Amino acid sequence: MRAVLRPAFDSVLKKATRLVVLKPLFFLPAAERVRRERRLRGREQLQKLQRADGVVVSFGKSGRTWLRVMLSRFYQVRHGLSERHLIGFDNLHLRNRAIPKIFFTHDNYLKDYSPHGDSKADYAEKKVVLLVRHPADVAVSQYHQWRHRMRPSKKTLNAYPQDGEEVAIAEFVAERAAGLAKVIDFMNRWADAMPRLESLLVVRYEDLRARPEATLAELLAFMGTPGEPAEIAEAVAFASFENMQRMEQRRTFWLSGGRMVARDRSNPDSFKVRRGKVGGWRDHFTEGEVLRIEQQIARELAPVFGYQALQGTPRAASA
Repeated sequence: MRAVLRPAFDSVLKKATRLVVLKPLFFLPAAERVRRERRLRGREQLQKLQRADGVVVSFGKSGRTWLRVMLSRFYQVRHGLSERHLIGFDNLHLRNRAIPKIFFTHDNYLKDYSPHGDSKADYAEKKVVLLVRHPADVAVSQYHQWRHRMRPSKKTLNAYPQDGEEVAIAEFVAERAAGLAKVIDFMNRWADAMPRLESLLVVRYEDLRARPEATLAELLAFMGTPGEPAEIAEAVAFASFENMQRMEQRRTFWLSGGRMVARDRSNPDSFKVRRGKVGGWRDHFTEGEVLRIEQQIARELAPVFGYQALQGTPRAASA
């Protein structure tokens, strides 16, 4: 039973620990409180990373929840487990030791604790899946995350615009530090680290959308748990966009915390599973704004990811 409730238990324990450590520091300047909380979260991330069998790294809103649901369903089908529980590091591993401990991370606090944060040396001995998505699609999704789902404390902790601040989507994406520039910086830091990581698989969201069964099969083989075609097909079908929205509406995964719970069921933009459209970012901008965003990506983003093409579908990349 504890394995079933493990994600919720871990979440409560982490929050309680942070409260005990950080509450007495209320008298410190805000910047110092932020620095100490980021360091504490970085220590938590390093501890999980060291215990993990594999790691899925992504910038927020790159499709991690979708991938998590697919992986969860695959292991549920293979080992006869309930469909109600998302994989949350080691909770499914505790039910069946054949299921790896997978650490899902946005890699946003480790550098505040570990001296190796920028070099990614802490990941060197792990199997690392780097999940990436077109940075403009990510930035637009982050805008909606900021407006409709992000807690005020997280906005402060990660330098997003504060509650009540009116920011248009074009300004957020193209001008604010939390927008496109932050996504590109994250991807470039990982591009720099690629030559030093011996066991790395780059998975593009666009490829996962276009060829879900083949891409998931490659990922599972990389993680050391290859699957049968029928198991993989069931995982992909279970994690369809429509089914994930239904499960979010019904709070199917409520035991896994708030990651799959809509903030406002009457507002589609408050859902964790919002659109999932490849290239949908263009719908929010004028032709001139689209061109400037594409030029920025072509100029600043490392070419290894294959998002430099100004027209059409981004070309395939390998790393």
